[in-house]
Amino acid sequence: MEIGPSCGADPQVCAGRPRPARPKAAWFPAALLLFTAVAAAQTPEAELLAGVALTNHGHFEQAIPHFLAARGQVPNSYVLEFNLALCYVGTRQFPQAINTLKPLPVNPRTSNLLVQALIGDHQEQAALKAFSEAAALTPYNESLYVLVSQASLDEGFPDLARHVLDTGLRNLPGSAKLHFQKAVLESQQDDAEAAARDFKEAQSLAPASEIAYIAKAEQASYAGRMEDVIRTTREGIQKGYQHYLLLTLLGEALLRSGATPDSPAEFNEAQAALEKAVAARPSYSSSHITLGRVYLMLGRNADALAQLEAARRLDPRNKAVYPPLAAAYQRCSQPEKGKEALAALAALNQEDAARTRAAEGGRAGYISGTKK
Repeated sequence: MEIGPSCGADPQVCAGRPRPARPKAAWFPAALLLFTAVAAAQTPEAELLAGVALTNHGHFEQAIPHFLAARGQVPNSYVLEFNLALCYVGTRQFPQAINTLKPLPVNPRTSNLLVQALIGDHQEQAALKAFSEAAALTPYNESLYVLVSQASLDEGFPDLARHVLDTGLRNLPGSAKLHFQKAVLESQQDDAEAAARDFKEAQSLAPASEIAYIAKAEQASYAGRMEDVIRTTREGIQKGYQHYLLLTLLGEALLRSGATPDSPAEFNEAQAALEKAVAARPSYSSSHITLGRVYLMLGRNADALAQLEAARRLDPRNKAVYPPLAAAYQRCSQPEKGKEALAALAALNQEDAARTRAAEGGRAGYISGTKK
């Protein structure tokens, strides 16, 4: 699940415009200074600063104890509570996120995150109501439509995702990001013609932009044209774009094109791209999955297991994680956990089959609130 930006000290972040990922080399010295301050002073203010720094870099699980240590002891409780809720969503602790958000002032950031938390908690009707209220509050908030539609897709609510995107495009018809999101939805629903139109529209609305390269690469990926994916992502990266999706798409395409440790140039390029993607966005499960597969191929079984377990925590409904996770457990002499991973995959397949049968049986859309 993609989640909204932290509301730390950076005004661009608070305005809903995430800052570019800080280079890894710059992050670690800053982190060490913060943790040194926390260890030395152990003040609520130092705990809050450490939590915000970790949150801004996507390290949600590690940030939570710092916020809890400072809770109720710092003057700016909104910053703490919002960031804590953000971390709860990022670690899929949705009931805790909902309980943390509800007492906060209603504004675009809290409303957006509350909708995502309700979707994650599979409260579909409550999420629809909260989304309608949020969209009425800020009808031109692109981030609302992007993040809520992505959350809906992640949690298996394509009808809700379509409603969110249709609402967004009525208000923001010139949004390249929303056309891109709609193309992803249409691709997942095997509507190749509609997806091609929206991918093309995203590229035409923001030509030569980061989103244009991602849209072009995604379109080629859905069509199985791996050479086009590799060419497009390399071109975008050479232009200076380091978006985690571009990096992940490049790594995945290189592997799907046959890169192995026996072809070191392409394989090393895939590994480097995926490691950068994970560093840039630790909360994106697909990067962890593909990097885990790379480490399995290298025989780095403990590293592979760490990546794949992180991916499962982030997105337990992503079926792609379970086969390599089972293999990693086997290699790490944990066969029972391997069997549990395969059982979880079977359960997800059964859920999808049941959902398909229900859809084929016919039912009215949830938006009308009726069922056949």
